[in-house]
Amino acid sequence: MLNERTRQSISEEIANVYDTRQQILPLTKTYPVIDIEDAYAIQQCFVDKMLDAGARLTGYKVGLTSKAMQQLSGTTEPDFSAMLDYMHIAEASEVRASDYFDPMVEIEIAFVMKEALEGPNVTAVDVIRATDFVLPAIELVDFRINRSQGLSFIDTVADLAAVGGVIVGSNPRRLDQIDARDISGELVRNGEVIEKGISSAVLGSPVSSVAWLANKLSVFGVSFEPGQLILSGSFVRAAPVKSGDQIVARFSSGLGDVAVDFV
Repeated sequence: MLNERTRQSISEEIANVYDTRQQILPLTKTYPVIDIEDAYAIQQCFVDKMLDAGARLTGYKVGLTSKAMQQLSGTTEPDFSAMLDYMHIAEASEVRASDYFDPMVEIEIAFVMKEALEGPNVTAVDVIRATDFVLPAIELVDFRINRSQGLSFIDTVADLAAVGGVIVGSNPRRLDQIDARDISGELVRNGEVIEKGISSAVLGSPVSSVAWLANKLSVFGVSFEPGQLILSGSFVRAAPVKSGDQIVARFSSGLGDVAVDFV
């Protein structure tokens, strides 16, 4: 385990990546004794710095929701991160790929909370009651820690669970209008379908993913607040993007499409 001074120093290194444009080495290689408690503390230090600088907390994201990705990362559970207002990107807008370090995209279902929700012991029923509506979403995955040498679960957690941005659609659906377990999605890059999936790949249901996160956050004394956006996890593999790529996420169940262009 690391001391508080080292945790703060690492969070500053991660924040400085935005200025230097140079990713840092995997923390597990630089700090062999780092553990998962350190990783979440480093993430929180980073978030606190952003909040102190004027950013606003808008919600949370769940990552590593598929068994395959968990095995690849050496974990048996998902991870999570806070999301901040500067991460939100308007639908159908143009995004400069050079603003990011190692951009990739995923497709997910975003939950918008109607009521506060606090664990422990949150169930799927509680999530359904507390959710106002869901939206189609693209998560822009990004890495401030260089993944060329391989990232562990601990590295990913410290690196904001690899969140870079989020693009949500504008076609809301209530959970009583759809089967949240049976939403199909396609990730389209430059007119070609490159990934397909179904929402049940996310812990059996995105609803279960949101319940997991509410319970996990309760360990840290955190709850969901009305109006917050919760990204429930991708049901396709992340795909790399670069300047010139046109991305469309297509969803069934009346959720429609979400698009973003990288320039």
